[in-house]
Amino acid sequence: MASVAQLYPEPAPIVACTVSRNVQNFDLLIEDMEAALGERWGDLSFREALAFFDQPNAEHLEFVALAVDGEDEETLSEIAAVITAAQKHGIKVILVADQVGPAGLHQLLRMGAEDFVPYPLPEGALDEAIERIRRPAAPPAELAAPQVAPSPEAPAFRAGGDRDGVVLPVHGLAGGVGGTTFAVNLAWELANLSKTNPPRVALIDLDLQFGSVATSLDLPRRDQIFDVLSDVSSIDSDSFVQSMLTFNDRLHVFTSPPDMLPLDFITSEDVAKLITMARANFDYVVIDLPKTIVQWTETVLNQAHVYFVLIELDMRSAQNALRLVRALKAENLPWEKLRFALNRAPGFTDLSGKSRARRLAESLAIDIEIMLPDGTRQVTQANDHGVPLAVSAAKNPLRKEIQKIARQISETNAAAEAARL
Repeated sequence: MASVAQLYPEPAPIVACTVSRNVQNFDLLIEDMEAALGERWGDLSFREALAFFDQPNAEHLEFVALAVDGEDEETLSEIAAVITAAQKHGIKVILVADQVGPAGLHQLLRMGAEDFVPYPLPEGALDEAIERIRRPAAPPAELAAPQVAPSPEAPAFRAGGDRDGVVLPVHGLAGGVGGTTFAVNLAWELANLSKTNPPRVALIDLDLQFGSVATSLDLPRRDQIFDVLSDVSSIDSDSFVQSMLTFNDRLHVFTSPPDMLPLDFITSEDVAKLITMARANFDYVVIDLPKTIVQWTETVLNQAHVYFVLIELDMRSAQNALRLVRALKAENLPWEKLRFALNRAPGFTDLSGKSRARRLAESLAIDIEIMLPDGTRQVTQANDHGVPLAVSAAKNPLRKEIQKIARQISETNAAAEAARL
């Protein structure tokens, strides 16, 4: 006869809990917790968590997934108390944040959260965070073997001048049309075209006043950038490459300077030299341009293989596009290099929007060759968290479209190289 213990086995101990104002606001987190832990997790409110940590049932807790959204920024003191209590009991904290501003996010991380994942959760992000917090702590620095290695932010290669890169400027014709987002994600997709032999990609931010490439990739702005821009004529390729930062060991970034500079701080000759050095050391050179037309814009256009122009379906974009094309034609500049991309383009079933886009192209006498779908709030979240869409929202429709564009660029470049041979 089976014993009572066999008929009614003790439930498995709770090893984790979600802590939130209302866990139903984080349905994807519930699914991932169930997939990772089965029934060995629970759900608590902020106040319930403070009481539960002192109970015997909490002795098996490994971590809590602290889920917060924009509304919780008004009660950061209560959330801070949960983090402090968890640390007091040796319980680790994974912060799950949805639409939390950079200041609030920074404050929560400084309070002692061990790890962070954005919401909606990227595929596998929670599993990776759990694996990281379960990983044994590294030995103290004084016991570890001494190592001498270059800074992980610095490029690992030295300038060799053995490349002939493709130059791809990106120009947003109005504020908020997504120029920087397109440039950052295009550069990242190009850098990840191949896992075994990826191309070497440079991303250069030439918006000397409000450039946000560094923010979009969570990279610092260094004084070394100002030093390079102050005396471009005297620097060499090694100095240029070493002034860059590396994002995730793949993408090499020349950020905007720490302080605002006038756009005429650099000359056309300076820009020409920067692009020449970049082309000599990278396979692809993506340039994020300011919205303003300056003297050296002509230099960038002449060096470009394809000049992407970002617009939206509104009057300001239409008027600016008309002015740009008219100015380039008047100066006999190669306006045929322009490739117009309509951001937040109408969807497949939006017949009215598609008709408006067609009339826009006809009235401007241009071809809108690229239709970029609306990436929704996931784009803003990726930018705020300092990661490309491929990292935070791989299935986002905007990311998929940019990935397709990167592949087309690679295929076209490969065909051109084969023709030269």
